[in-house]
Amino acid sequence: MDIVKSKALPLIAGLGLYLFATGVSYAIFNSLGVGLSGGAVTPIPRAEGRLQIDPGEPKTEECPLNGKKFTKTEKKSWEQRRPLAVMIENHTEARPQSGLSRADVVYEAVAEGAITRFLTLFYCQVQAEETQLGPIRSARTYYLDWASEYVFPLYVHVGGAHASDGVTDVRARAKEQIIQYGWSAANDLDQAGIGFPTFWRDYERLGRTVATEHTMYSTSEKLWAFAKDKRDFTNEDPDGEDWLDDFTPWKFADESDTGDRGSVAEISFDFWSDYEDYEVVWNYDKEANVYRRTNGGEPQRDRNDESLIEAKVVVVQFTQEEGPVDDLKHMIYGTTKGGKLLIFQNGAVVEGTWSKKSRTDRTLFVDAKKKEVEFVRGQIWVEIVPAGQDVEY
Repeated sequence: MDIVKSKALPLIAGLGLYLFATGVSYAIFNSLGVGLSGGAVTPIPRAEGRLQIDPGEPKTEECPLNGKKFTKTEKKSWEQRRPLAVMIENHTEARPQSGLSRADVVYEAVAEGAITRFLTLFYCQVQAEETQLGPIRSARTYYLDWASEYVFPLYVHVGGAHASDGVTDVRARAKEQIIQYGWSAANDLDQAGIGFPTFWRDYERLGRTVATEHTMYSTSEKLWAFAKDKRDFTNEDPDGEDWLDDFTPWKFADESDTGDRGSVAEISFDFWSDYEDYEVVWNYDKEANVYRRTNGGEPQRDRNDESLIEAKVVVVQFTQEEGPVDDLKHMIYGTTKGGKLLIFQNGAVVEGTWSKKSRTDRTLFVDAKKKEVEFVRGQIWVEIVPAGQDVEY
């Protein structure tokens, strides 16, 4: 399968306009100190009135997304909001990404041509500080199905597969589906209709110029502020419905004691065979009880603070794959019905199955005895792997 390549603008006039706009954007953003840091992240000042957390305040409150414990101050903040569901890309030119280490839940699947993309859920972990997020990319239909489990989340993306190109398969038309689901101009935060200063482009994020599609950024606070001020979406929607009243959380448990932890030390897999840039390895640290991620042979880090990407739980969800279904290499993944799965936590592996009744229903993960799995508290990664693909551990 061929990787989709960007097409050059066909007209000289269009190229000139693009270069002019790029230069203007660079000058504006550089003067504002936003993002264009030549490889180092410009610190984002704490927004006025943001949380002041007492370091001694106990962490007693369970995050509804992943069970991790936070302070009552942080809970009070997240209860006034709804989750951000942000499309963050994983092209090699997008690494290192900003914000991955601060996500509560991450879903990873192939977007096109073996290149994976993340649906990242931000809610509890980013209440105490404004977090830069990106590079942000376009919508895909199956990510909408996973995002729908979070009850009209603030879905953050840059455009998406659509009908007007005359090529996209009807099943892959994410932009039309967003309208169908009632998200458009509501909880849908498409950069194409919002723009600066909520979103901006950083062309020199790696210390060198990168292609435009790898440059879009925002922050957690900017997105929540836009949703509140422009769309009247907080924890409640404009009709006064609180998303948490309809949300079904997974079940959570405290981690095992060190002596009770397993010895499954490495998990490795490809999404598609022979695409080494997207091969994933999770290495288990028994003492810390975390899985550290390697992607394409390199440890994956968060560009915001250079921290390693670590998860408490890694779910491998085997899913039926179809495609490419059109000339733009769009894929289709089965998000409902069910299939096999592997769950890695506490150094051990659980074999089981997953099921999801409909787009808006919660995906249920059960073990071989059909008992719902309790996840260790902390960041959860759900790896959407084609059915039949090998996973070594």
